[in-house]
Amino acid sequence: MTRHITVMNILLLFGFLYGLTACEDSVKKAIDYNKYHSEIILAEALISQEKYEEALIQYEKLFSEYDFIFLRDYKVASQIFFLIGEKEKGLTYIKKAISNGWELTNLKEQKFLSKNLLASDWETIEKQYEDLHNQFLNKIDSAIKSRVRSMFDKDQKIAYKAFIIEDEIEQEKFITENFPKHSEEQLVNLIEIMETKGYPGEFLIGNDFWVSTILSHHNSQGVDYVRNDTLYDFIKPKLIQFLNEGYISPYEIALAEDWKKTTISEWNESPYGYLNPPNTSNISQVNKTRTAIGLRTVELRNKLIDIERKTGMHLYLPDWVDGKIKIEEK
Repeated sequence: MTRHITVMNILLLFGFLYGLTACEDSVKKAIDYNKYHSEIILAEALISQEKYEEALIQYEKLFSEYDFIFLRDYKVASQIFFLIGEKEKGLTYIKKAISNGWELTNLKEQKFLSKNLLASDWETIEKQYEDLHNQFLNKIDSAIKSRVRSMFDKDQKIAYKAFIIEDEIEQEKFITENFPKHSEEQLVNLIEIMETKGYPGEFLIGNDFWVSTILSHHNSQGVDYVRNDTLYDFIKPKLIQFLNEGYISPYEIALAEDWKKTTISEWNESPYGYLNPPNTSNISQVNKTRTAIGLRTVELRNKLIDIERKTGMHLYLPDWVDGKIKIEEK
């Protein structure tokens, strides 16, 4: 029988009620990031209409109001400045992005910017890169980053062992026998980090996919397991709180939630439309669910894909779906 850690187990383990203690080392101000994500969607709507100057006014207003800016938004703003010919502003936001974690290797792979940057521009960026990158390193919690990276590597290792088993029955047996204990230990570890430091995402450790991958694996272990699981449901309210506080992005919530609901429904539902394409009868509900956590509608995503293809910019939309999300006929 599959073992499940219950809520009471966790309460006894930590000796206090989960969710009632504050993160002791948090330095974030109590600012509403629901508004942040709503404002980003407004900027993206302007981009989809090719109103680039207006979009940049929206971005810069937002940047002035929040101490922590998600890296993706600096990346997008820098490209739009180059698109409208404001090179110096574009360079300014490239540097801001570097101080928020944009690594030089990744930056050099950015095709749109590479076409707009001269050799002298790269020389200036490379000269300032170390100082800018050190600003980023000084912001994040390196100890927690190392701990979460170890968790992610452990997760990838067991997931790979399951992946290379070709026989479906043997693969399912391996997952059933090995993944629950591993995954529950991962979530107990995560709860401890969340309770003392906050959600270890981009703000805290400069990475936005290690933990969301762990949560997605936990929520995709099979129908029976996920239906009976209590751990994810136990931490979900805290995830929503951290979404409001800017520790976690809407993408991370959507990925974990989509896996849970899609698994439970045996691939008949996909609340965010990533794992299972939406259709004409449920697209309204999918968009409502997306909007509730600060994600753009499916239609806006698809318009932004058109803008990417037209301009060559990379708008850093989730790549779990290649290109547009198709809305199927029902």
